[in-house]
Amino acid sequence: MADLPILQWAIALLLAQGVLGALDTIYHHELTVALPQRHGARKELAIHALRSCFYGVLFMGIAHLAFQGIWALVIAVLFALEIGLTLWDFVVEDRSRKLPAIERIMHTVLAINAGAFFALYGLQLLEWSRLPSALSPIDLGWQGWALSLFAVGVTASGIRDGLAAWRLQHQGLGSNPFTGGPGKRVLVTGGTGFIGETLVNQLLDAGHTVSVLARDPLRAAYLFDGRARCLRSLDKLGHGEAFDVIINLAGAPVAGPRWSAKRQAQLLASRVGTTEALLNWLQHARHKPQLWIQASAIGFYGVRDASQSLDENAERGEGFMADLCARWESSAEPATRFGVRQVVLRLGIVFGPGGALKPLLLPFHFGFGGRMGDGQQIMSWVHRDDVLQVMARAINDTSLSGTYNMVAPDAVSQGTFAATVGKILKRPVWLHVPAAPVRALAGEMAELFFDGQKVVPARLLQAGYRFRYPTLDAALRDLT
Repeated sequence: MADLPILQWAIALLLAQGVLGALDTIYHHELTVALPQRHGARKELAIHALRSCFYGVLFMGIAHLAFQGIWALVIAVLFALEIGLTLWDFVVEDRSRKLPAIERIMHTVLAINAGAFFALYGLQLLEWSRLPSALSPIDLGWQGWALSLFAVGVTASGIRDGLAAWRLQHQGLGSNPFTGGPGKRVLVTGGTGFIGETLVNQLLDAGHTVSVLARDPLRAAYLFDGRARCLRSLDKLGHGEAFDVIINLAGAPVAGPRWSAKRQAQLLASRVGTTEALLNWLQHARHKPQLWIQASAIGFYGVRDASQSLDENAERGEGFMADLCARWESSAEPATRFGVRQVVLRLGIVFGPGGALKPLLLPFHFGFGGRMGDGQQIMSWVHRDDVLQVMARAINDTSLSGTYNMVAPDAVSQGTFAATVGKILKRPVWLHVPAAPVRALAGEMAELFFDGQKVVPARLLQAGYRFRYPTLDAALRDLT
């Protein structure tokens, strides 16, 4: 390749394109927005599938062949088609969702890098076009094998996206627990989160009128196709506004940076601050809602021994999570003084497409699954469909009131969870993540991974609720 400096630079840019594209796909499309699970992303997934197969052919060809004569023109036409697909993808993305700033930056960098590659490789194609038509083998060394690996990866990603688009097209939207009753006027906080996004879409699909309190109203408007009224602040609500139901899900994710004093204050403010603002509006509202559904978490019970079964009468635990949940619930409690029926849901780990389950399954997909710590810590979990079912019942069943443990009856140890995932995904379960170094790095936040509590949904079972996914095996088979 010493005599092909233009090709050398073009290949370097193509390798960079492959790395950046993989990061964009894994972080933004998979982990952040879980596109393969979003019904509204069918067209985007189909375009991604087509583009990825194009990339697979191009990467493999460029890795091993010099396109001489008429073949240079063929490759130029393929480049033009790929550019057209990319522009179409940009239009579809812009219509279906508001991209976060970091994804827009990534796409800009990818576009600039791709433009530079097309310019350099175009010059090389121009040189080759003057030669007799042939597909001549070339040896790019390790770079050729790296491009071959990218070709396999991007093609596999394209096939996966194509299958996801086909599945979403044929499975439909599924059952909607919010249909059948009279239309309600609903105010939702946290409506763009993992539970909230599906909740709002189902409420809208069922014919209810929904207002969403969101930090980014424009993104929320994109997310719900302009069907929901999206507000940045409760100050925009007048005292004459009327809502039948308030669903308060707002709260920054507890998993993330170490729980420093500043981070703890942010977590408290995102929950307690929002709830107090809601209470302030409720106090002056001329039309009081009939129902307030309040989110909380089983962190209320603190870290407990695996032998303890905790129902709704169990005492509050110790530690930051217990304090956070207790203060969150206490900040909402005054709503009952205005005659508002309140249902508090202490959520376990919520499993669904995306959400907490995605990072939990990721190591298993790559063959690195295993137990965390000794694996004896209890995971009290619930399928997102059951959370939505209970919310729908709370709207229509006035007998539901007070606090409920929103967990499935089948709490399991983390070791059992790992074994079940390995069996369902047909992957080895061998890795052991020691607790000590993670606790040293993460501090108290490590309890999310290495500690737990065995929580039972006593009041829901007493109320006759039948879980759609009562066992871990059933839930994981539905979601994988």
